Amino acid sequence: MLQFKGKAFVQNHHFSVPVSELKPDEKKSLLLKGEKPSLEGNLIIHGDNLKALKALLPTYAGRVKCIYIDPPYNTGNEHWKYNDNVNSPMIQSWLGQEVKIDDLSRHDKWLCMMMPRLKLLRELLSDDGVIFISIDDNEVHHLRALMNEIFFEDNFVASLIRQAIKGGTGPSDEVRKTHDYVLVYAKNKEESELSGLEVDSLPLDQVDNVGAYRKGRELNKWGAGSRREDSPTMWFPITGPQGEDVYPIRNDGSEGRWRWGKKRMLKAVENENVIFEARTDGTCIVYEKIREDSVRRKAHSTLELTNASGTETLKALFGGKSPFPYPKPVSLVEFLIDLVASEDGAIVLDSFAGSGTTAHAVLAKAKEDENSRRFILIECEDYADMITAERVRRVIKGLPHAKDPELKKGLGGGFSYFTLGNAIDANAVLTGKSLPSYEEMARFVFYSATGAPFDAKKINKKKGYIGESEEYEVYLLYKPDVEFLKTKALDADYLKVLGKAGKKTRLVFGPMKYLDQEALEEHKIIFAQLPSEIYRR
Repeated sequence: MLQFKGKAFVQNHHFSVPVSELKPDEKKSLLLKGEKPSLEGNLIIHGDNLKALKALLPTYAGRVKCIYIDPPYNTGNEHWKYNDNVNSPMIQSWLGQEVKIDDLSRHDKWLCMMMPRLKLLRELLSDDGVIFISIDDNEVHHLRALMNEIFFEDNFVASLIRQAIKGGTGPSDEVRKTHDYVLVYAKNKEESELSGLEVDSLPLDQVDNVGAYRKGRELNKWGAGSRREDSPTMWFPITGPQGEDVYPIRNDGSEGRWRWGKKRMLKAVENENVIFEARTDGTCIVYEKIREDSVRRKAHSTLELTNASGTETLKALFGGKSPFPYPKPVSLVEFLIDLVASEDGAIVLDSFAGSGTTAHAVLAKAKEDENSRRFILIECEDYADMITAERVRRVIKGLPHAKDPELKKGLGGGFSYFTLGNAIDANAVLTGKSLPSYEEMARFVFYSATGAPFDAKKINKKKGYIGESEEYEVYLLYKPDVEFLKTKALDADYLKVLGKAGKKTRLVFGPMKYLDQEALEEHKIIFAQLPSEIYRR
């Protein structure tokens, strides 16, 4: 277990970070005529990335397929500052101080900065999602240990080696450093589908009513990490050949786990792409069927990331001068996107956006593949508009005098620009000093109550309906108006608006209620008083 100064104060800090409003800036956005900024398209967010990641959770928890980040390498010459307001006198003394090479606690500060961000990034990843992190020798050993703790060692995929420069640095009589790394971790390695290069498969020597196939690998996970308790979510029934429930039972008769996640496993059963082989005790071993259209791949080499110039691209975009030091090349991020985020609508997130390389790569791949991949960029520095977003604007619109045909024509697309607003704070709501908009409050209470992603398109303000989860229909009686909050209540009149209850329990957030418990139970309502009940739920 990795230990560092300040760990005790930051390992749960991401829980205490409040959810902030995300405020649209239409002037800085690039939208089609008639469109309004939306959280469901390409996004650029200007603000502290820890707060911004927390603000994204209500909408994007479990939805991001690919994360690429290029955090400070902590060389001592990057002028980064520790700015997380952690409730500790020791860490408070670090606030706002530039982390220099002679700072004896610089590694501790870097780890304290990274830990809560990585924990939130993991929450945003989909079950089959993958995170890529650029790093060099200054912190790669610490980052590996930290990632093993947060993402678990079994989910380590690879350490890719990138030729960063051709000539190397340092005196000629020393070993020159010419490379850095990209660490690769999956949220759940068994569910991720990292693409590689297609290779010929073995002969399809069997036939069923769907077509030719051959027997593939066993889908009952075996070896290390194969017990039910190792991955409880991978223990679930699938429908067997006689309509019976089949569970992943190990060869020794104990409860095991499937190799694939539930969605992928059920789809394979539905499409008749599994083989059931009965054991003598009545349990089954399940195998994959390999068909002609099955994607059979081989791994990439960890040495495939060669040098390319991000600086030259920026010079072409900004009139011959690069406004940002050491930008990553677009080709690097395109390569990583191809590995994991090839499907339509895949979301790619970069919370250390810098010059905006990730957005450039997503737009380029989207145009190349005619694919609707999306990007989310977060940048805390003041150049978020003038460099990060401006690069994306130029890439989208095109530059008439550019030599590169793609840059000249433009890649098309658009994005919404957001800034961080006030924290949605219980005391502020109580006093009326800081009242979020209806949509922001709905995002906050829905995710806090259900843990499910929020979809603003489902809001019905007339009924107060803001969405539903597997367990609840959720309603919100709210306006950013103190007088409304003083007088509005869940009462008999509102019951008429709600109408007859369906199968699900109705969770109603509101300032007060004028109904007794018997009436609530009759109408399948759980009342949650704003704002204190938000946090209790």
